[in-house]
Amino acid sequence: MPDHIKKALDYHAHPRPGKIAIQVTKAMETQADLALAYTPGVSEPVQAIANNPDAAFDYTAKGNLVAVITNGTAVLGMGNMGALASKPIMEGKAALFKKFAHIDAIDIEVECQNSAEFISTVARIAPTFGGINLEDIKAPECFEIEYALREQLNIPVFHDDQHGTAITIAASLLNALELQGKTLHESVIVCVGAGAAGLTSMHLLITLGASRDNVYLVDSQGVVHSGRQHLNPYKFAFAHETDKRTLADALVDADVFIGVSAPNILTAEMLQSMAPKPIIFALSNPTPEINPALAHSVRKDLILATGRSDYPNQVNNLLVFPFIFRGALDVRATKITMEMQIACVNALRDLTHQPVPASVLSYYPGLKSLSFGPDYIIPKPFDSRLIEVIPPAVAKAAIECGVARTAYRPIYTEKKAKNTEVT
Repeated sequence: MPDHIKKALDYHAHPRPGKIAIQVTKAMETQADLALAYTPGVSEPVQAIANNPDAAFDYTAKGNLVAVITNGTAVLGMGNMGALASKPIMEGKAALFKKFAHIDAIDIEVECQNSAEFISTVARIAPTFGGINLEDIKAPECFEIEYALREQLNIPVFHDDQHGTAITIAASLLNALELQGKTLHESVIVCVGAGAAGLTSMHLLITLGASRDNVYLVDSQGVVHSGRQHLNPYKFAFAHETDKRTLADALVDADVFIGVSAPNILTAEMLQSMAPKPIIFALSNPTPEINPALAHSVRKDLILATGRSDYPNQVNNLLVFPFIFRGALDVRATKITMEMQIACVNALRDLTHQPVPASVLSYYPGLKSLSFGPDYIIPKPFDSRLIEVIPPAVAKAAIECGVARTAYRPIYTEKKAKNTEVT
């Protein structure tokens, strides 16, 4: 067995299987404790919740509990691996919620590939939770599922593969455009990959000011154009009347390449054909759409981001999902709105402009300094300031757009780091 496989399997198996566990939060040491925890004392919060369902936030774990739910149809670039095989990833997502935003999360794998049945299953168990994070569900079913659950439920429903990725791309791209002296509205954007991440990212960029006429979507059949047959409604929204047919055609004089697709599809010749000061987001993982060394050898004027942690500018939705839920839960939001997503974009973008504390650099031994520039267009995942800036911004937006049940009351407050030295 190769060493890297053994290391990964051992990590998940020892000292106990899995990555998450349940923790008891109240004393259960005496008979009096048990009388409060269960019968007869437990009848009091039961009655309170029966009288007022919102009391569940006061007397149960609901308000800080998120379900990470999948049917395993689009597992981490591996395809339809099935519900059970997706469990290590869903446990990992739950662990990240806890590690980075102090949110209790539990993974739920649903053996169901019928959208209507999946929607019904999630809706029936939703009263348990303060939020639903959908994960690794293939397109286009993921759009139908998320929309239906958002309409049916009064808690936040968020498909991270769509919105977490889109928010991170948007914040990174706005910063990169600023550095390159370009505007979002005037930039020609080519997105390769017409699944959940690609389509939702393009919708968010258009909401933020991109011109739909300047956005070209490319899938496995080539450019999405108005002459193509059998386009689903989600792709058809981006169909152009154009004679461009291939990725190479679309990239001529383009300002931005966003890849959420497959390895090594962006060639040196394609990159050379792009406009001056191009922006390349090669986000296929683990192998990007173009090798970063090749990209930099072809164009000295580019800004490059990948999905990998071993290159600068990692576009990682870990920067989003824990903290947008933290903000939503802290005001008991009924949903995550576009306004809340834009608030998250702006908070991420603004944080990148701030001086970086030395405490952040300590997580990245190879880095001596970080400052806003071509190799730093988005914060690092271990930046402890993320929990300080994103949740309040999201909570404020929730209050302003009328989906908050309460005033902003942080369930968890991050203590200020002792080391405030900046580089």
